[in-house]
Amino acid sequence: MSRDRVRIPGRVPVPPLEPEWLIVDHLPLFHRVHVRHDHSGVPIVHVHGFGISGTYLEPTAAVLAAEHPTYVPDLPGMGRSLRPRHGLDLPGLARALVGYCDVVGVEKPVLVGNSLGCPIIIEVAASFPGRIASAVLVSPAGGPNNQPMAHALRQMAQDGLREPPSMLPIAVRDYLRFGALQSLSLFRAMTRYPTLDNLHLLDAPTLVIVGERDPLVKISRAFVLAEMPHVTAVKVPGAHALNFSSPELIAELVEAHLAGGSLLAGPLAQRGAELVEVYDTAPLPDPAGLTVR
Repeated sequence: MSRDRVRIPGRVPVPPLEPEWLIVDHLPLFHRVHVRHDHSGVPIVHVHGFGISGTYLEPTAAVLAAEHPTYVPDLPGMGRSLRPRHGLDLPGLARALVGYCDVVGVEKPVLVGNSLGCPIIIEVAASFPGRIASAVLVSPAGGPNNQPMAHALRQMAQDGLREPPSMLPIAVRDYLRFGALQSLSLFRAMTRYPTLDNLHLLDAPTLVIVGERDPLVKISRAFVLAEMPHVTAVKVPGAHALNFSSPELIAELVEAHLAGGSLLAGPLAQRGAELVEVYDTAPLPDPAGLTVR
């Protein structure tokens, strides 16, 4: 894989992030990046959701960039990045994400994902063991709560009404660029992916963050992560695109997770975040698609 950076004119990402083009797997890939002059801090790669660019992740990424080398790619076929000849499924997007990390020289990053980015992170853990230092899964979409696909489409429409109005032009532009045929295939793959059930595939400390008004992810009751003491979960105010709507809070939780401290000690977390109980006993089936005690 070659590395070829080209600075571009046009829209400026949220400072201190800067826009660049790279060549990953022989295709142009767009990303936003900020590397500290002293190269200190654990590198963080932000992984966007379904059919959309990394633009909406910039607010949280920009906050974390003050202390960490920060990377926000548009995965192949999404945002400004060129689409491969054959569309990518979830394993293919995981391979593309690892290829991107190789090109930017990040061997073992912290991966912070939103929505579809969370199944992609789990697929990285499954296919590339040892490549993740830590994981933060924000609004992990996928699984029974998003089935059938028509139900998931209604959930997305419902969430659109709960997001800040400034999110709308980003989403509309990116979804129109992504295209209908590609959307249906990848959206179906996302709804069928049992994200919460596959958390055991992660081999690194993992934080799950869910908005209390998120129609796509439901963990309002305690859920079971049997024999997974490396996973913690927090419920916060907000809907699905928390990386865009609550960047300071998400960044605060990420920093607390990386430091191994109390997740609720920060001033923003104290105002509304709450831990979701995680049991280590055998789960009972839940017809709503989650497991509860």
